[in-house]
Amino acid sequence: MIKIGLISDTHSHLDDRILHHLKDVDEIWHAGDVGNDEILDILNKIKPTRIVYGNIDDQSVRMRTEEYLSFEIENLSVLILHIAGRPYKYSLRAKELILKYKPKLFICGHSHIALVQNDKNYDLLWINPGACGIKGFHKVRTMITFEINDSRVENLQLIELKTENIHL
Repeated sequence: MIKIGLISDTHSHLDDRILHHLKDVDEIWHAGDVGNDEILDILNKIKPTRIVYGNIDDQSVRMRTEEYLSFEIENLSVLILHIAGRPYKYSLRAKELILKYKPKLFICGHSHIALVQNDKNYDLLWINPGACGIKGFHKVRTMITFEINDSRVENLQLIELKTENIHL
């Protein structure tokens, strides 16, 4: 079993509330729009990471991350991509990658809206953790933690991050 801390759309912002929820995970996955190298450095120091870049990320961040990640962990095939559309209405790139890699767990970001949904057409679980940064149109900052146990996603928690007393 492995515990995952899933974040996205930090837009150059990490605060103590986010870090608090990442302290007990085994790996941190970031679904893009990191913002800057400092965020990468902080995340890479605290836990093993899997990070894709997003549309706001500059060349420096892109040199240190990937457009997408496809891998297997705990007998579960995973695909992470920043921009994906939404379940049943995928972006062309997301659909191409889903057809190629056939993940059972699909992770994305970009929308700033948390969403967990099964997609019966592709037999996968779609997870978007929403945005945990402070830039964007979202009114609630969110992230997700979950466990992967022998190909099953378990104990999924949507975490709402309060905004008062943020360390900037």
